[in-house]
Amino acid sequence: MDDPTDYTPPRIWTPPADPGGRFAAINRPTAGATHEAALPVGRHPLQLYSLATPNGVKVTVMLEELLALGHAGAEYDAWPIRISDGEQFGSGFVAVNPNSKIPALLDRSGPQPVRVFESGAILVYLAEKFGALLPTEPAQRAECLSWLFWQMGSAPYLGGGFGHFYAYAPAKWRYPIDRFAMEAKRQLDVLDRRLAEVPYVAGAAYTIADIAIWPWYGALAKGQLYEAGEFLQVQDYRHVVDWADRIARRPAARRGRMVNRLWGPPETQLHERHDAADFDTRTQDKRAPDVA
Repeated sequence: MDDPTDYTPPRIWTPPADPGGRFAAINRPTAGATHEAALPVGRHPLQLYSLATPNGVKVTVMLEELLALGHAGAEYDAWPIRISDGEQFGSGFVAVNPNSKIPALLDRSGPQPVRVFESGAILVYLAEKFGALLPTEPAQRAECLSWLFWQMGSAPYLGGGFGHFYAYAPAKWRYPIDRFAMEAKRQLDVLDRRLAEVPYVAGAAYTIADIAIWPWYGALAKGQLYEAGEFLQVQDYRHVVDWADRIARRPAARRGRMVNRLWGPPETQLHERHDAADFDTRTQDKRAPDVA
């Protein structure tokens, strides 16, 4: 890989033959399906196609929280999409999410299936469908949605910015790491100052804002994201750490973090989720039981 200081952008960009990096094999400059592949469908109206990355965890935590609140209609089937294998480019998945990113939700409860993609949109859709975890009073709703969209706008700097150059890029380059580490710490400071004032991000109540932010910034503050805790000195953001611990103690959050998780200690994984009993029986991968 060339030193970045030696690179002069060409007049017209063309994709490199070997872009390098951990995700080079699945990166491409075009959209659309690369192969035919139907999606599995379970018995519940809500079908989730996802993976336990931070964006995927948002939705499984939301669904588990709705079930904990007694919303039986939130029962769901969760199917893993192995993004390293390019399953997000299968024709069935692209039909649900033309952007080929997890998570994607298909709601089959009505006369016509409703597709919902982008994790923030899924959280709002489910909150409105079940009347939960999103305030209805105008000022409180605005505060909640402002923090939800703060996360949606900020996370690319954390994931595609800091996380990529610190953890996944084929070489360690000081400029992008410094640039995005500074932004990651600024974002943590924004959140820490807010949580010094209120117990939850949108105020007194736990909402979809917390559910969206926790898998990213809660994991970062606990040193669980990119193994960057010491590098970013995350313990300095004590209000974020306390908030992250408070959410981690919620049973629904613990369950949601397990769903579609294909890595880590076996006791933290639930490859597929089709019933609440799956958390006890630990039935794994009904579609492909030979895959670890």
